[in-house]
Amino acid sequence: MKKTSFLSVCAYILACFGLGFGFGLLYGPTAWKPLSIICTVAGTLFLFFGIIWQSNAGKRKQSPTKLQFVKMHGIGNDYIYFDCLKKPIENPEQLALTLSDRHKGVGGDGIVLICPSKTADAKMRMFNADGSEGKMCGNAIRCVGKFLYDFKKTRKTRLKIETLSGIKTLELNVEDGKVQSVKVDMGAPILKPSDIPVALDGYKDDKLVAYKIHIANNMESITCVSMGNPHCVVFKDPDDLHLEKIGPKFENHEIFPERVNTEFVQVLSRTEIKMRVWERGCGETWACGTGACAAVVATVLNGYADKNTDVTVHLRGGDLVIRWTDKTVFMTGPATVAFVGEMNIADLEFTGRYQFVKE
Repeated sequence: MKKTSFLSVCAYILACFGLGFGFGLLYGPTAWKPLSIICTVAGTLFLFFGIIWQSNAGKRKQSPTKLQFVKMHGIGNDYIYFDCLKKPIENPEQLALTLSDRHKGVGGDGIVLICPSKTADAKMRMFNADGSEGKMCGNAIRCVGKFLYDFKKTRKTRLKIETLSGIKTLELNVEDGKVQSVKVDMGAPILKPSDIPVALDGYKDDKLVAYKIHIANNMESITCVSMGNPHCVVFKDPDDLHLEKIGPKFENHEIFPERVNTEFVQVLSRTEIKMRVWERGCGETWACGTGACAAVVATVLNGYADKNTDVTVHLRGGDLVIRWTDKTVFMTGPATVAFVGEMNIADLEFTGRYQFVKE
């Protein structure tokens, strides 16, 4: 038996009063007849409201709130993107944990919320697969630019995006109405160890370049850079490494109080490097935009490349072009939509209804 809702009960009670007074006043003085008609009409409307509300009660309970998303990637560094420009999302940490699971969720390196900003065109909040919030992601911010343009949130091709590491400027390369690539002004690298941060008692230099330290049972030579998030760059052949074993050793080493992203880099020429990356909170990813920037800065600091020169970075998911100038670091690379879909936010179960988007 279907349970009658509270609003339906209230409507039925008001309908009884209205109809009762309406019919009762019909037998009174002639002057009361207009009031009788009003009461009768009101009672009838309350009755219909109660019936309609009760008939739709089951449908309302069976239709949990839907949350739409867009799965995007920057050369394989994939995140699940949510439009929060008009409505915020609660508990994004748990959402990242649940949806990032590649077997039971949508799958990805985390989630990205595209939010309103008082100081820029939009604000990017990104959460890693372990639920922790990151300050900046180079591949994700390119996808944010593509999202805003391709889904008609803006017609501007030069955007400012607010992040936890400052406001970044994007230049969108648009072809046939779609963003194909994005150039991002990533800002100047942070080289002072205490600001990265790297905790080394008694270390006085203003840079940490080719510093020898014992990690993962080996003596490693590390160069540390922050691009809004901390990076540790090691020059060695990335193809011969077991990142699942050594990556966590770097990430959680005691000298990195906020953990660290680690890039393993091979120099191919003065304008070309190859790298793999272990990201804090995610593990190995196919690409890392801030990591590619940090790798090129470290390559220049170690004398393997030159400033004010484009350096192509080969990652597992594709290539990025990085240029470190006297004032900033520029990153250029593609952004791609994989598919759009929706999920039941009430129980965080992916509905499976998604549509592949052809670029």
